[in-house]
Amino acid sequence: MENQLLTTTQAVDPVFIFILGCCFLLLLGITAAMIYFVIRYHRSRAPQPTSQRDGSLWLEVVWTALPTLLVIGMFYYGWSRYLVLREVPTGALKATAVARMWSWEFQYENGKTSDVLYIPVGKPVEVDLQSKDVIHGFFMPAFRIKRDVVPGMKNHVWFVADKAGSYDIFCSQYCGTGHSAMIAKAQALPPEQFAKWLSETTNGAENPAHELLEKYGCLGCHTEDGTKKVGPTFKGLYGSKVKVTVGGKEAEVVADDAYLHESIVAPAAKIVVGYPPVMPAQTIPEAEVKVIVDYLKNLK
Repeated sequence: MENQLLTTTQAVDPVFIFILGCCFLLLLGITAAMIYFVIRYHRSRAPQPTSQRDGSLWLEVVWTALPTLLVIGMFYYGWSRYLVLREVPTGALKATAVARMWSWEFQYENGKTSDVLYIPVGKPVEVDLQSKDVIHGFFMPAFRIKRDVVPGMKNHVWFVADKAGSYDIFCSQYCGTGHSAMIAKAQALPPEQFAKWLSETTNGAENPAHELLEKYGCLGCHTEDGTKKVGPTFKGLYGSKVKVTVGGKEAEVVADDAYLHESIVAPAAKIVVGYPPVMPAQTIPEAEVKVIVDYLKNLK
């Protein structure tokens, strides 16, 4: 079978089973040999050594050659399948995964973005990997792929979803306090359904503020439903009293328009008590800041 016809699971699983099988056979063989020698050469059976030989050339050749051939075989089999994981099939759908603390954003060639990686069933997908801040790891257990996402370094993965469904995407590198919450989904759709989704031009236009929160990675640390994550929830924030640390001293402020604006453009100015000061500063156009603030005001 040619590399182009393999999927990532077809490339990885046989290698794993081969190595696991070899290890299992070696375990059985070594364990059986140990038990045999313990019984055969127990002191009660052989109180004195009976052999006068001090070595065996053929035995040393065998126990050196066989493990060497086995290791070389494992390496060759694994290397050949690793190359499959790096050679993207012709005609693959292209997407980009942008990682930031602590969320994923997925971009398509037509400009569409989403916090879910939508993919067509039965078609190879190539995902370029980018990081906005620190080292992350793109990990999809269902497709046996895991690749570092390093700032400034080009990297990619590819895979094929053979059936419709939802698949987990994790960050495999510890990237800070919100690492465990950096989880996204890949949604495999039938080709015609995926094509319809991809061709839609709204791309969140019904709720532009939510789209901006996704774009700047806000939802990686904050929620809109009251759930606490790395940062405080947006729900019910506007108009509430918030305990913050300013210049090393605690104070209580009202989450009004000015507070929300300052928290977006200068997140280190006031740190909410009980939460780590990990929100990165970003350059966000003033018009977009206003859209976000107006949206947060209505999350009651």
